[in-house]
Amino acid sequence: MTENGSVVKAQDVTRRYGSGETAVEALRGVSLGVEPGKLTAVMGPSGSGKSTLMHILAGLDRPSSGTVVLDGTDITNLGDNELTKLRRRSIGFVFQFFNLLPMLSAEENILLPLSIAGEKPDAGWIDELIDKVGLAKRRKHRPSELSGGEQQRVAIARALVSKPTVMFADEPTGNLDSRTSGEILELMRESVESYGQTTVMVTHDARAAAIADRILFLGDGLIVKEMGRTDADRVLATMAEVGAG
Repeated sequence: MTENGSVVKAQDVTRRYGSGETAVEALRGVSLGVEPGKLTAVMGPSGSGKSTLMHILAGLDRPSSGTVVLDGTDITNLGDNELTKLRRRSIGFVFQFFNLLPMLSAEENILLPLSIAGEKPDAGWIDELIDKVGLAKRRKHRPSELSGGEQQRVAIARALVSKPTVMFADEPTGNLDSRTSGEILELMRESVESYGQTTVMVTHDARAAAIADRILFLGDGLIVKEMGRTDADRVLATMAEVGAG
């Protein structure tokens, strides 16, 4: 289900922390629609509001004003139980620091969203997914036995396992070296191409943004620029403009 062709739609979203003279306006009236089957990157200098925006779009935080519609449901004032169910059904997450459970194997970590939801995994789909992310020979290994890149592959497979409406990735290459980052970005792009996986990625990495179909630049809590698919050099130049502004 989409609204006006958008999987996620934000309208006039603000987010204020604190009150009075010490109040901080993290977002100051952001409106956007996330297209299905596309990868949207959100960039901006530190303090621009990009992580706050992702948390609000994903229902992890609530806006001070404005509305967010996700997968056809207005989540702005949804109760915690309903929100948890919606996130479980419609959202996958990839984090900078992987967030894997150390006592579980790679495969068990991947299956975790299905286990929590009480769903029986489809063996064929699990095999395909684990193979797709390059972990066929590592599925029984625990996180401590995996490299950083392999751990992030587990995290991506975990995000994809329930075939979510949208996958949110928060600095997915932020904790990886350059070569491994490139492999992870290829994998994320492949999930869009192969599965039509709608993805929203917050990043400060120009190389990461360059794999996106659309790049939104935030500055002082507002979307100040938008670009289509481009190269890392142009992303860097635009980031310098946004930072200077």
